[in-house]
Amino acid sequence: MDKRPIGIFDSGVGGMTVLAELKKHFPNEDLIYLGDTKNFPYGDKSKENIIKLSTKCASYLISKDVKLIIIACGTATSQALEELKKIYRLPIEGIIRATVEDIKENQNNNLKIGVIATEGTIKSNKWEEELKKEIKNVEVINKACPLLAPMAEQGWTSNAVAKEAIKEYMKPFKKQKIDKIVLGCTHYPLFKELIRQELGNEVEIINTGEKIANYLENYLTIENLQNEKEHVGTCSYYLTDTECNFIQVAGRLLQDENIKDCIEKVNIE
Repeated sequence: MDKRPIGIFDSGVGGMTVLAELKKHFPNEDLIYLGDTKNFPYGDKSKENIIKLSTKCASYLISKDVKLIIIACGTATSQALEELKKIYRLPIEGIIRATVEDIKENQNNNLKIGVIATEGTIKSNKWEEELKKEIKNVEVINKACPLLAPMAEQGWTSNAVAKEAIKEYMKPFKKQKIDKIVLGCTHYPLFKELIRQELGNEVEIINTGEKIANYLENYLTIENLQNEKEHVGTCSYYLTDTECNFIQVAGRLLQDENIKDCIEKVNIE
């Protein structure tokens, strides 16, 4: 057993979609969420800058004595995960491997998979590399969707602007007739219903938050890192800038009107 908390970080509110799944799967675990809202977005930054920012986030969470870290950010996972693993001895996991392993376990032959993510993630080609390494005869169609993360931060996830953006971004996937679409940025599950309207029920929409939560169920057991089953988990929230829409959007996502009372502004420099 390990009573230490699990640390999660993202550049903004997107990682809350991962946090929501962790809260659902692990009601007995204490969770610490760090949103680097001061430096949002990560998607248009250089790899060197993303590694630098991710290192600061990881160091801050380690200062809180976490037992492991989840990078709840597609961009940071694709460009900084391997570097962080070289720096820290603490277990650190991102959203890509767990998702790819789940697809591999539940695969069909000749899969055609769409991946939507930030510009930085798509340019890294990490999703396509991992999918093709693990799954035979898979075809991957990538699409950068740079407008979606900023829109999610503003709470624009179901208005007319969001509908038009999703309609435009989904065009190549409707044309290619994909089997699955990976939401490769943790902000994107906030647009799930609009994506469903465009692609229909035949296309499986893959939420990476669900996959990392499933992965952790096995990992915590194997490594004997679970908290006591009877423990009632708590959640702490830290932001590098509170002058943003994080509180409003996160409160709606977690259905918690009192989340603003639990948020603390911190300096990770």
